[in-house]
Amino acid sequence: MTLTELLASVALTARLGPVHVDASWDDVTAALGEPRELLRNRRGPRLFGYGGLEVLVCRCRQVRLMTVQTWTETVGLPAHPGMFPGEPTEADVVAALDRAGCLWEVDSAHTFGNQRGLRVPATSARFVFVVPETGEPRLHSMGLPDNGHRCPTAT
Repeated sequence: MTLTELLASVALTARLGPVHVDASWDDVTAALGEPRELLRNRRGPRLFGYGGLEVLVCRCRQVRLMTVQTWTETVGLPAHPGMFPGEPTEADVVAALDRAGCLWEVDSAHTFGNQRGLRVPATSARFVFVVPETGEPRLHSMGLPDNGHRCPTAT
């Protein structure tokens, strides 16, 4: 499986293995092990990482959003052995989405300057590309946003 095929599957299902918006953090760590902590915030959400996957976790221990960083030379993802080459082209991403039957549209809110965005309406998955002065646009990240969660532990 290629990185673009995997990301098309994530965009279609809104899941990367046990990780999805609203997932229990306890279930994620039981399945994937302990991650590295990227950002600790005592009053709000915390950011954790599993290779190229970043997961924002609310104080109530629910996953709020997830992002796959693809701007690096290689991308490692949990439950997928080995490394994927990073920075796939926009053409490769679009082709993988089309092959998966995943409908997408240009995301005008994330298209400006040297950046272009694509959005999957069914799951709200977003793909953000860097558009260089020369050459093809390259995928910077793919993510699934928060769905409007109101934390029951918020004061």
